[in-house]
Amino acid sequence: MTKKLGTTEASDAEHLREKTESGEPVKASQGLQSEEGPAKPSVARSPPISSIVWGRVEVGGSVGKQKDAKLWPGGGRAWDWGETGTRHSPGIQVADVEELLDHGATAVVLSRGMDEKLGVPQSTIDALEARGIEVHVAETRAAVKIYNKLASESVQVAGLFHSTC
Repeated sequence: MTKKLGTTEASDAEHLREKTESGEPVKASQGLQSEEGPAKPSVARSPPISSIVWGRVEVGGSVGKQKDAKLWPGGGRAWDWGETGTRHSPGIQVADVEELLDHGATAVVLSRGMDEKLGVPQSTIDALEARGIEVHVAETRAAVKIYNKLASESVQVAGLFHSTC
């Protein structure tokens, strides 16, 4: 089932929070040393989207400005539809989201474009949900808001963002 903004359950990152001896919360990304062994692995944060306008997605960090963007915890890059043969119809394919999952995403936001011309087949949603991934599908501006909200909550969110039609 596809979730809507505001229905997000506690994220995995929140479950990873620990307390120091002083009682202050410490995120797993700070790499604590414990009596049980070495520091825990860092939890990468999803880069924030600073702006979206027709034809350009602006992303924080090293991703920069792109026409279309693939974002995941710890980074992202330009989304080249030609890599998987993506077209407006049928739309976003399972092959388009595989890279997002490879980077540890637990939630995925799929944008449909500014005019919602980009399809998202049910088979793509079903494939993500079968892996336990929280899926959000929305018009691009709304998708950016959902993505940024989840990222600000330390959810391991990834997304595909189409900045035109």
